Amino acid sequence: MTLRLPLPDGSTRAYEPRTEPLALSAAGPPTSRTVFSAAHVVADPYADTTPDSPAAVDWDATLAFRRHLWSHGLGVAEAMDTAQRGMGLDWAGAAELIRRSAAEARAVGGRIACGVGTDQITGGTLPEIRAAYEEQLAVVEESGAQAVLMASRALAAEASGPEHYLDLYGHLLRQAAEPVILHWLGPMFDPALDGYWGSSDLDAATETFLDVIRAHPDKVDGIKVSLLDARREVELRRRLPEGVRCYTGDDFHYPELIAGDEQGFSHALLGVFDPLGPLAAEAVRILDTGDVTGFRKTLDPTVALSRHLFRAPTRFYKTGVVFLAWLAGHQDHFAMVGGLQSARSLPHLARAYELADGLGLFPDPARAESRMRSLLTVYGVPR
Repeated sequence: MTLRLPLPDGSTRAYEPRTEPLALSAAGPPTSRTVFSAAHVVADPYADTTPDSPAAVDWDATLAFRRHLWSHGLGVAEAMDTAQRGMGLDWAGAAELIRRSAAEARAVGGRIACGVGTDQITGGTLPEIRAAYEEQLAVVEESGAQAVLMASRALAAEASGPEHYLDLYGHLLRQAAEPVILHWLGPMFDPALDGYWGSSDLDAATETFLDVIRAHPDKVDGIKVSLLDARREVELRRRLPEGVRCYTGDDFHYPELIAGDEQGFSHALLGVFDPLGPLAAEAVRILDTGDVTGFRKTLDPTVALSRHLFRAPTRFYKTGVVFLAWLAGHQDHFAMVGGLQSARSLPHLARAYELADGLGLFPDPARAESRMRSLLTVYGVPR
């Protein structure tokens, strides 16, 4: 049945939804690449909250979504940007999420890595920032999960040069019980992180980042690079010490970066693999066979959707991710912690629906169509 989808110019156009989904089955983890999906949280829509209240999470639906990702062989990157850290989910909620998800991972044999930051404080001295990192690192390690050392807004504000990053990260890496993943999140995802690693000059920042890694290669499992700059990521991964992985966080260029070249490839830790999970896992399993062409043929068509979800202001990509999870039937509502469901326009959401439907991402296209129709009705779009 035809839908009238709104366009940015205020008009509408007819769209004929797909009737059959892609046939994608659950399977084990890929073998040629390590692949994590950053995962969103499901809000409790019945909680009496405001945008400034602590997050109210639907734990059953949140953990069920993680089981969905694990069932397709993906690792889960927990309590990171996609889970609205610093945009609706505070540290208390993140700590609970880490504990619950890590326990679930142990129960089902799933791989999990969890974000370690400093968001229990809004600012502070360098010793206070170090203590905040240490508190969060302890929670992640006690849960049995791998740690992802995330960028800190407080550190970006307090550090006066590269030496502060070298000192603080060196201390944390020496303290870590197991090798960690270092995360470089660019300012397009969080403007407060501009100038991270001691400089707004990305070449200078890269040198400091590499200095941290070279000083402690045995404590760095890998790096997650979220700069949306494929050339820079390739150059960076070619300079990593042997054994240190590059996990692409580039939601614009991930097929080419995962496929790699004659000098290497990137693994993956991506927010867009939240909605793309089953299809992304299938693509990497094709790559496991050495079929690069088949891998690209499967994954390249998803880039248009990813670029749409992550269009500027990029930090609001979470709204599209949760919207698609609702349409796909992974949750019963389109509500987000912090009220972030309002962060994208109706034309933006309509285009996300169209692109995802065209890819066959919805297990039940009729349900997705019905839910899209109900949203259009709420907004007053004529049939």
